[in-house]
Amino acid sequence: MKTFESLFEELSDKAQSKAPGSLTVDELAKGTHAIGKKIVEEAGETWIASEYEGAERTAEEMSQLIYHIQVMMIDRGITLEDIYKNL
Repeated sequence: MKTFESLFEELSDKAQSKAPGSLTVDELAKGTHAIGKKIVEEAGETWIASEYEGAERTAEEMSQLIYHIQVMMIDRGITLEDIYKNL
């Protein structure tokens, strides 16, 4: 099972190595605006799932939201420590 930390490490490694075929690398190449749109999309889907689709579907949407947030973190050079000090 992945954790927030292990996912961030995995995505950072893919970004740094520019892993061929990586969706993370592709999303980073599209830039901040495109990543931001995905965050907004997944946040809306999380809300809808919360209202109408139950806990399992909500957790799935939340995991996708976390993924895109972490991609944005990498794009903007934000570390886990930057996030943790603001929690």
